[in-house]
Amino acid sequence: MPDTPTHHEGHERPVERAELISVGTELLLGEIVDTNSAWLAADLARRGVDVLWSARVGDNQKRIEHLVAQALTRSDLVVLGGGLGPTDDDLTRDAVAAVVGEEQRLDEGLVAWLREYFATTGRPMPERNLQQARVIPSAEVLPNPIGTAPGWLVRTERDGRRRYIVTLPGPPRELKRMWEEQAVPRLPFPTARIFTRTYKTNGLGESLVAERLGDLTKGANPSVATYAKRDGVHVRVAAKGSDLGAAMELARPTLEAVERALAGSVWGVDDDDMATLVLKRLTERGLRLAVAEGASGGLLTELLEEARDALVRGGGFEAAGPAGTGPQGAGNDVADEAYWQGGLAGSVVAWRPETMRTLLPYLTALQRLPAGLGAAAAEVVAAVAVAVRTMFAADVGIAIGYPYLADASAGQAHPGAGAAGVHAPPSEDELEPGAAGGGRRRPQLRLEIALSDGDTTTTTHTLSLPPLGRGWVRERSAFSGLNLLLRSVLR
Repeated sequence: MPDTPTHHEGHERPVERAELISVGTELLLGEIVDTNSAWLAADLARRGVDVLWSARVGDNQKRIEHLVAQALTRSDLVVLGGGLGPTDDDLTRDAVAAVVGEEQRLDEGLVAWLREYFATTGRPMPERNLQQARVIPSAEVLPNPIGTAPGWLVRTERDGRRRYIVTLPGPPRELKRMWEEQAVPRLPFPTARIFTRTYKTNGLGESLVAERLGDLTKGANPSVATYAKRDGVHVRVAAKGSDLGAAMELARPTLEAVERALAGSVWGVDDDDMATLVLKRLTERGLRLAVAEGASGGLLTELLEEARDALVRGGGFEAAGPAGTGPQGAGNDVADEAYWQGGLAGSVVAWRPETMRTLLPYLTALQRLPAGLGAAAAEVVAAVAVAVRTMFAADVGIAIGYPYLADASAGQAHPGAGAAGVHAPPSEDELEPGAAGGGRRRPQLRLEIALSDGDTTTTTHTLSLPPLGRGWVRERSAFSGLNLLLRSVLR
């Protein structure tokens, strides 16, 4: 097998359109998620190539042939991932050979390489692996140094234009390495480049974001698109130019218009992560954070833990052991305690009736609350933010309440009764009378989020949610809490 790629000839027309085909019945059954197509599409876009079609197909030769033949009529480059193994259902080679009308033959160099590969592992080579050494005349072999499946780069003609077929192994580690080291240097990519910038918002619905953007979303180049994500609504601006500088210049007026439209709602751009930004700002300012979670069920602290671990691995955060001995004066009945140096006292206080009773002695403000308030009431949530900050000797305390039902027709909120204040979200079938015409619509949930940073006042925020399930409420409340931190004490 050749060790270095043969670079493409200078006179070849650059690839403008590409098509992706992922092969494997397991993809159609949902047993494996097709991450390869997403990775390849992003890489091709970065190289100025438009990916206009992408497909998944099972281990059926005729169906693979159909997709490849169709792709060659409309795309300069067809990239297939998977189906290069040694078993009877690995049919990518057979399908490509049939489409280009060529016979496969054993390549003795590949046979020798395969035998040597197995010999170095101390295992005998099964004869069925010989099918991985088959090649057609128009295929240039793409070496695979970390697996037994070589790839192909096939050059063919359709409608008077050069077309390329690239076959890659299915395992992502092998696919990415073969694509970057073997396929890319052999392909004629355009000089055109795509510039993208993604603005990340929180607290606005996708329809409201689209309304603010107006006609900006109708443009083709630059294009503006919205995406609903777990941390809010993202707005992606993309522009294609003759080179990266030209693409950036083309995008500039649209970027400025998007920034004006989203003013006050953007918490980050591109690869920014909300929890990571919170951690970095806490560290920069030497602040410690204590957390009490209700509806978010520990997710806010989990996101901060993941961000901390990623920063430690990347060298952007100093690892530290336990800091402190626990809440000031608290006993063992305050659960799930974790302490981190470097800016975070990540103290998760499970919001249960027994925990609420534990909090009471540590903050006299709680004792001055009006009688009859449930644990979901805004006053109680604000008091808990103060309590958790005080108990853990932190600079900032955040408390996320439980959801409660809001009576939209009467304009009244029902924070609930009892110490727990827990209200199960209404079922899909549970409806309330509408505000007009006797109509009926899904009720709204409310939950309170409060921040205490040691000042005389506590910041509170009411989150309004449709009842879309416990997991969705958990995510929305956790990210809303992080967003409130960024926009208030960490702004």
